[in-house]
Amino acid sequence: MVKNKGKRMSDFNSGFSSGFKFGLVGVGKIVRDQHLPAIAATPNCHLVATADPHASLPELPAYQDLEAMLDAHPEITAVSICTPTHLRYSQARAALMRGKHVLLEKPPGATLSEVEDLIACAQKQGVSLFAAWHSRFAPGVAQAQQWLADRQVQRVEIEWKEDVRVWHPGQAWIWQPGGMGVFDPGINALSIATEILPQPFFLQRARLLVPSNAQTPIAAKLSFIDPEGAAIEADFDFLQSGPPTWDMHIDSDGNRLSLTQGGCRLVIDDELIIEEEEREYQGLYARFAELIANKRSEVDVAPLRQVADAFLYGHRETTDAFIE
Repeated sequence: MVKNKGKRMSDFNSGFSSGFKFGLVGVGKIVRDQHLPAIAATPNCHLVATADPHASLPELPAYQDLEAMLDAHPEITAVSICTPTHLRYSQARAALMRGKHVLLEKPPGATLSEVEDLIACAQKQGVSLFAAWHSRFAPGVAQAQQWLADRQVQRVEIEWKEDVRVWHPGQAWIWQPGGMGVFDPGINALSIATEILPQPFFLQRARLLVPSNAQTPIAAKLSFIDPEGAAIEADFDFLQSGPPTWDMHIDSDGNRLSLTQGGCRLVIDDELIIEEEEREYQGLYARFAELIANKRSEVDVAPLRQVADAFLYGHRETTDAFIE
C-alpha cells in the first residue's frame, strides 16, 4: 500500500486529463456536506447520477439502487459508495464486478473479511479500489508525518469528541451492529495516527461504554503501546456539547507536536506551522483520480483493524439509554 506523501492538489489533477463519469451510491449528510462540493471542485469529474431509495439530488437522474443506475448509465466509470457501513460490501462488489472503479467512504467495510474480499475482487477485475480515509488529507497531516518519521515517540494523547446529535442526526444505524458508534468519528483519529506515527501500535486495554438501548459504544477509552514502549492514549466521546474536539498531541525526543482541529492546525513546540481550512475531500478525489490513471488500488485496513481489536478485546460497560 502506497500512502499519500503530502502531495498538493495540483500534483493530482493530471489524473483527470481525460475525465471520467461518476455515480454516487447513497445521498446522505456526508454526500451533501462533503462529496458534492469536492466533486464540483475537481477538474473533469462529471457526476452523472445517484442511487438511493430514500433521497435524490435536484437535476440529476436518481435510481433506487446501484444496479438500476448502472443499467441506465453504462457510461459511468467510477462510483462512490456512501451508504451505511453494513450495506457497502454488496454494493461495492456489484460495482467492481461490472468493471467500475470504486471509492469507499470510511470505514471501507463492516468487517475486515469483507474488505479483503473486495481487494481481491478489484485486483481480479483490473479496476481501482480506494479506501477513503479522508482525515489523512487534512492540511497538517503530511508534514506531521514527515517531522515524526525519524523520531522516537514517547507519548501520544488523542482526544476525539463531538455531539452525535449534531454530526449524526437521525442516523439510527450507527447504534446497530456494524454501525461502530463513537468509532465512526474515532476511526478518523486512528486513520491519522496509523499514518503519521513511525511505529505500529497495539491495543493493551479498552473501555467501551454502550447505551442500554444500543449495540455500539457512545464513548471509549483506549490504551495502546508501540514496540519501543511509547504509550498511546485515546479518548472518544459522542456526548460532547458545543464545538467538537479533534486533537492529538505527540511527545517525541523532548519536543511536542500538536495536530488539532482534525488536522487543520499543526503546532510544534508552540510554533504554528500550518493553519488552513479543511479540504480533505478534494484531496480524496484527486487521489482517486491518480489511482485510476495509474491502474492501482489503495486500501489500508490499519484503522479498521484497530477498531476491530477494540471490539474484540475491550471491556464493555452498560450506560444510560441514548435518546435522540
